[in-house]
Amino acid sequence: MALLSSVSGNSGRCAIIRLRLEPAQTKTGFGRGTRMALDERDFYDEKEEKKPATLNCPHCRQSAEYELCWLVRTKKRQLPPRADERDRAKFAKARSYMVRRDDLVMCKNIRCRKRIEVSGVQSVAFLD
Repeated sequence: MALLSSVSGNSGRCAIIRLRLEPAQTKTGFGRGTRMALDERDFYDEKEEKKPATLNCPHCRQSAEYELCWLVRTKKRQLPPRADERDRAKFAKARSYMVRRDDLVMCKNIRCRKRIEVSGVQSVAFLD
């Protein structure tokens, strides 16, 4: 919590504001007897995959098959040993999912070669 104290000069026109900072109280500190909170990445194994998708170019109106890059996050079999109660609750609710990495692809038509925005394909898909 920050405390403000003001000190006025002789004439009262000039005010100097001093800011005194107190150390923040955190639940996850770095000292002795404290723990680091688990990150979401500790619950999943990550790998990249390419999956085919059929897209239409809005400029030349040609349909083609494109390889889209996905980040696949599969839930680990068991929780890391440094987990506490909150981490166990998060891990119980966690599900495997995929996140699309590509937002733009180039048209495969040699005469067109315009960028196609990948909007017709989901950006997140759950794997259950």
